[in-house]
Amino acid sequence: MGISKAVGVVGFAFFVASVKLKDSRIKLIPILLLVDSLIASLVAIASHPAVNYPLIFGKGYNGHFPLWSKILFFPFLFLVRLYVFIRRLKSSEPIYNEISEGLYVGGWPSLKPHLPPGDPAVIDCTCELPRSSVVSENAYLCLPTWDTRSPHVSQIETAVRWACKMRDQKKPIYVHCAFGHGRSVCVMCAILVSFGVAEDWKAAEKIVREKRPKIRMNALHRKHLEEWSKHRQM
Repeated sequence: MGISKAVGVVGFAFFVASVKLKDSRIKLIPILLLVDSLIASLVAIASHPAVNYPLIFGKGYNGHFPLWSKILFFPFLFLVRLYVFIRRLKSSEPIYNEISEGLYVGGWPSLKPHLPPGDPAVIDCTCELPRSSVVSENAYLCLPTWDTRSPHVSQIETAVRWACKMRDQKKPIYVHCAFGHGRSVCVMCAILVSFGVAEDWKAAEKIVREKRPKIRMNALHRKHLEEWSKHRQM
């Protein structure tokens, strides 16, 4: 299920709950549920493929959310972080894997042990998670992208150029999204091609899968990588 559908279902559930509890003695409960329903609906619309507006949260290029966003979208942003925390507790998958020498792909680094060694340069592909405090001093590039969606071709190229600069500075590179399965893998495939590790993005995907078997690139990721490859050859 895509993020727009998942959030839409949650929003509808909040709405139904607010209607059923409208006669509750505690009047604040149905009001809060209705507000949560409206916020979820807004996020569902913004994350729909036809709209695809990841900047709705106002996540800046420094990776932080402005105060208005933290207040307005608090329920959603809180639930996202809670979901990440719970899912990690249930998973035996490493937070990150080294794909090639100095190139790492993985999930959101909320703790210091979640970060690869060597003071890596960080490429953050999330729009729903903040820049972690553990990478506050690291070289950082933000590519806000919805979960299950793909960075645009221009974003992929931006990431590749930035990664090349970081390589020239002898820095390891960590590309992450929420769990290191889709958005970050898409960007890593392009970097592997640009660094000469893989002949094309298809070969790069195989290389990443060998090191991180649970990756799940979808048709949109592959489409944008193919478009990026064609643009690169022009």
